[in-house]
Amino acid sequence: MTTPIDTAATAAAKGADPIVMEIVEGSLASIEMEVETAIGRTARSPMIRDAHDYRAGIHDRRLRKLTGRSYSALVHPVARDFPIETMRPGDVFFHNDVYLSEGGIGHLPDLCVTVPVFHDGEVVAFVQAFGHHDDIGGCVPGSMPSAARSVYEEGLMVPPIKLWDQGRRNEAALRIMTRNSRMPDSLAADLDAECSACLMGAERLAELFRRYGRESVEACFDAIIDKTTETYRREILPKIPDGTYVWEDYAEHDGVDEPRLHTQRITLTKTAEKIVLDFNGTSPQAKGPINHCGDYADGNFLKKWLAPILRNLADTPERMAELDVNEGVVPLIEMRFPPPGTLLTPVFPAPTNARTFVILRLLGVLAGVLAKAVDGRMPADQETIRYTGVYGEDANGESYLMREVLGGGSGGRYYADGEDTIHVVPDSRNLPSEFTESRFPFLVERLGLAVDSGGAGEYRGGLGYEKHIRMLRDASFMSIADRSILACWGVRGGKAGRPFQVTIDPGGPDEREVDALADDEPVRAGEVIRIRTTGGGGWGDPLDRETAAVLRDIRWGKVSPRGARDDYGVVVLDTPDGPRVDEEATRELRALARAGRTGREAFFDRGPGYARLADARAHADVDWL
Repeated sequence: MTTPIDTAATAAAKGADPIVMEIVEGSLASIEMEVETAIGRTARSPMIRDAHDYRAGIHDRRLRKLTGRSYSALVHPVARDFPIETMRPGDVFFHNDVYLSEGGIGHLPDLCVTVPVFHDGEVVAFVQAFGHHDDIGGCVPGSMPSAARSVYEEGLMVPPIKLWDQGRRNEAALRIMTRNSRMPDSLAADLDAECSACLMGAERLAELFRRYGRESVEACFDAIIDKTTETYRREILPKIPDGTYVWEDYAEHDGVDEPRLHTQRITLTKTAEKIVLDFNGTSPQAKGPINHCGDYADGNFLKKWLAPILRNLADTPERMAELDVNEGVVPLIEMRFPPPGTLLTPVFPAPTNARTFVILRLLGVLAGVLAKAVDGRMPADQETIRYTGVYGEDANGESYLMREVLGGGSGGRYYADGEDTIHVVPDSRNLPSEFTESRFPFLVERLGLAVDSGGAGEYRGGLGYEKHIRMLRDASFMSIADRSILACWGVRGGKAGRPFQVTIDPGGPDEREVDALADDEPVRAGEVIRIRTTGGGGWGDPLDRETAAVLRDIRWGKVSPRGARDDYGVVVLDTPDGPRVDEEATRELRALARAGRTGREAFFDRGPGYARLADARAHADVDWL
């Protein structure tokens, strides 16, 4: 087991007082949380206020991210267009232009606010927040057209501007933005919440400089970042054997062409001092909106986005939870991008609103390529974000838009089952049924776990959601989701989870499946929309799962008796005292299942949907060790 980095030694190396460093580090985390809490309490839209699809971050004068609680956008585009020496107290900067964000913004609904922090008249840091807003224009409600062919269809693009100039709001800019939104009141209120929270955070941070002095605080900033670098260098990188490893995964559709494999490939090379991630082999940019602008600022945002995957290599789960991701990870990761014109290097004006299909998949590709390097000591796959919603007119003739981000199951791990219904955005959540029923014309008849959705394994994948919505008025359903064909993969003998599925009027006369990319699927009053989100992949051979764990899953409603038999080889009897395992029948069934296996099994299981898009092949060439 490795020894954690000595905080005092790190502080001393940078000329920082170790006690002051602890205070500064704790204050940064506290300020970041206070900013996020203020936004959540004062915003208006369900996406920001209730679903918590927003993030805050604190950066130093050198544009380095100091906090490690979650990912955040970048200050780089603001400093590029507004030199730091020209900034004044009370300035608030705004942008959402994907192609002018240096890779920090992925799609137009993510609006970013940046506030400089001053000490003795000079900029010493930045407080920033960005969140997913209800509507910023474009050709469909919600600003995420599934069949967009250019960013011009996706909404209003705003390059970095001054939204507040020395404390005075830019009313003309605000009027332009709200005029282009279908939800102008929510947009204005959310922006006000974000600006006010960041200004408050800037004042809190300025107090820290006044208390300890600029030289001392900046020395602490250097020490905080260096501590992260040395922690990952000593505790994480040595877990990866030197060498080169290759793996790839796929998005399944882009909203324009017929479903096919859109490849995202990582060739990982581990050296003594860093890892190199080479994305060559990634598919050409899509016609539809699944592209992501990753090749800006030397991949700075993408490095910090992917780095949390490395934490899975920590000695223990407890140690993993202690590891932050700040600018300190950046020197340890080198990225090599393919030429312009790929999914990860799109050329303006390629559409990007569904870029989650790429950046979420890259988390799994990195986990997969690391799994090959460390004999599977990584979690199986997960897909924990997709957008679903309904829109129309309420009983008063007013337009409404209800959209939420539903999570899914995480992958099984070498030491534990995956978690159920998690969300990739830290602290985000589903919308409360009581709130949505009081505000929108529908009833939530069920919100629970999707039984049997977790991939079978010695350690089972986490379960996805099952949600039933009964519409009280005619409406339109929308969905921006992936993994409806290609399931979350299992590893080291574990099986893939169940894919995403939406059914309207299930069991009724007009039962119909809805494509995972849909803008305006008609739903009549009285019809039910059934949404089942993805289950995580399984880890390890399901025939090795303890029968007591399978029986527990049945009692908890996570696995059905049929699933126990088909997926785990466990025979369960229904008795007056409840379900119990028939141990003898189980041993026979499992022995028969093992005897029926032929040949060497692939290291990854992609589920039956892969063959549909891969010319009937069950596995990719990279799926073998």
